Amino acid sequence: MSRAVAGALVALALTSALALRGARLDVRPMHHDEANQAIKFGDLLERGDYRYDFRDHHGPTLYYLTLPSAWLAGRHTLASLDEMTLRRVPAAFGLATILLLPVLSAGIGRTAVAVAAILMALSPAMVFYSRMFIQETLFACFVLAFVIALGRIATTGGRMWWILAGIAAGLATATKETSVIVVPAAILACAIAWWSLGSRRRPSDALTTGRWWAPIVISGAAAAAVAIVFYSSFFASPAGVVEPFRGIGTYLARGIDPADHAHPWHYYLRLLTYTSSGGVKWSEGLVAALAIVGAALASRQYNGANLDRVFWTRYLACDVAIAATIFSVIPYKTPWNALAFYVVTFPLAGIGFASLFEMARSRAMRSLLVAAFTVACFNLASQAWLAAVTYAADPRNPYVYAQTVPDAVRMARRVLDLAALHPEGTRMQVSVITSPYEQWPLPWYLRTMPNVGYWTAPGDPLAFQAPVIVSSIEHTSVLDTVLGDRYISEFYGLRPEVPLALYIDRGLWARFLTTTH
Repeated sequence: MSRAVAGALVALALTSALALRGARLDVRPMHHDEANQAIKFGDLLERGDYRYDFRDHHGPTLYYLTLPSAWLAGRHTLASLDEMTLRRVPAAFGLATILLLPVLSAGIGRTAVAVAAILMALSPAMVFYSRMFIQETLFACFVLAFVIALGRIATTGGRMWWILAGIAAGLATATKETSVIVVPAAILACAIAWWSLGSRRRPSDALTTGRWWAPIVISGAAAAAVAIVFYSSFFASPAGVVEPFRGIGTYLARGIDPADHAHPWHYYLRLLTYTSSGGVKWSEGLVAALAIVGAALASRQYNGANLDRVFWTRYLACDVAIAATIFSVIPYKTPWNALAFYVVTFPLAGIGFASLFEMARSRAMRSLLVAAFTVACFNLASQAWLAAVTYAADPRNPYVYAQTVPDAVRMARRVLDLAALHPEGTRMQVSVITSPYEQWPLPWYLRTMPNVGYWTAPGDPLAFQAPVIVSSIEHTSVLDTVLGDRYISEFYGLRPEVPLALYIDRGLWARFLTTTH
């Protein structure tokens, strides 16, 4: 494939990726994880305050890298933020991940890069999670950057690649704790692929040179420096550097013996190949099939001219296999965790298509292959739109996981409408009496109201003085007794099978009815 054609296809992929990742970013209600991240980012935005919480949350890169988006939009307080401002950050990193692929052209070829870019742009999983204000899309970008830099070290060497590998590893470490899986997995895969070349390894390869320890020290120093800068809040809190080590026990216990989110070993395999729910079918089998073709070619014999390609094929295949196996063995699973290894699958799938194209010698066979690929890509694009927009909060969407339902947004709007009629306006007291799991994402939707109180159980008389009370269903019998007929109640959904009760003071309710009728 010529440079011009490959460039045009990558540009087309970027355009499609931008359309799918940027359209109607506010259509989906805020997931409770997104709301949690948003409130933590609000502390950084308003007060410049960030502290790593080893019991929950993840690394600081998402928050610090969201600051430019907020500043450019003129947002300087939590109350002024909106979904678009927050979600355009992971969307931008989704595009950046595609832009990393052309760096692989020398190793896997332009055809493979163009195909990988198209598949990544249209992947429903990559699109869906690029529209969520969580760490995963940033993490996937940094992981792929590390994988590419490490591969370039093995094939071409050069101090620049050692430094870039260190920076990418540092960013991944400062983003999510699962970097302790994917970074060593990539190093092991690279070593396996490099040693598998045997006597065909070039003497000039970086790993065969004498003073190999010096660039490793430089790369490690770059990784440590990046991680220290972020975890220390740019040196404002030096003690924050040790906090990630305190989180080792937390995440180890959560992964091995999860109280929630336990799934069978084949969970990710099924998610990314074929699922069906309520008559709606989903499949990214095209990516998986082409990746298998690419991986199968790793055992073929290559001549010297294709030495880089055999290395990259074996390296990517080993990396996906090692990382996916580890993530599959760990009982704790959430669908977005798949991005950590799935992002490496795309260049491998590109190699698979390029190999099939080369094997199809006749023009007719190549035309048929391209036509079939084009049709399959339209199907992927259709699924991506359904996942991102049409079924954005629908449980039939396999990428939806513990998603807030639109009914929760309607409840929050009801509270805000009631506050507009109250003498204290947005300073009206609201009491939320639920378990912590049922409180989110209310802090996000009620972020303009400073007097919202949160209780995990009824009992505090102060909670019963609010004109509006949100309660979990398990507490309604107590509230019905305490509140008597002074309040009317409405019921809303928070998440699938998680209803909430909304208690409204009758006087305020009468005012609301008078205004709306």
